[in-house]
Amino acid sequence: MSLLSGLRGGSDVGFDSYGAFVREHIPDPGPFLSETAVLTGTDHAAFHRLTMALFEERGVYDMTFGYNLARLNLDHRHSDAGFRYGRDPDDSSVLRAEFTPTTEFCPQSDTLTVGAFRAWNGLSDRHEYDLVRVRVSPEHHQSTQINDRLKRLETRYQETGELQADGQDESAGESAPF
Repeated sequence: MSLLSGLRGGSDVGFDSYGAFVREHIPDPGPFLSETAVLTGTDHAAFHRLTMALFEERGVYDMTFGYNLARLNLDHRHSDAGFRYGRDPDDSSVLRAEFTPTTEFCPQSDTLTVGAFRAWNGLSDRHEYDLVRVRVSPEHHQSTQINDRLKRLETRYQETGELQADGQDESAGESAPF
């Protein structure tokens, strides 16, 4: 194994295929998904294949590993990290997505979840959901602040159809170019 392959997602590291649902290699659903119909099996794999394509198109990359963020779900080294999805119990046109980062101090969690939100909702004509709501797992040390920002972006999107950050987020030094 090369020195950088473990850090940059090289091919000599174990990954599942996008068509597989390997329960042992994805995080457990967290509280944001507790009331939902959590996607499993072919439903999870199908939405995750679409996620890979949308993230590729919008450039949602984990810079630590140097790969499309959707690949995190497939990485054997991080079996407790990635996305889980669940259909909203009150509205079948809404999907919830919960991101569990590789560490509780992941510095990219804000940028990655905002990028994911914008990719899914900015390309909503490519999937069956009117809205994909995104949250970071509560294990992240800044989950409250990140999730508050995601709620603001979600509200703005529902009210205006715009995916850009509001003035408060822009003044916070937003770095996601999506």
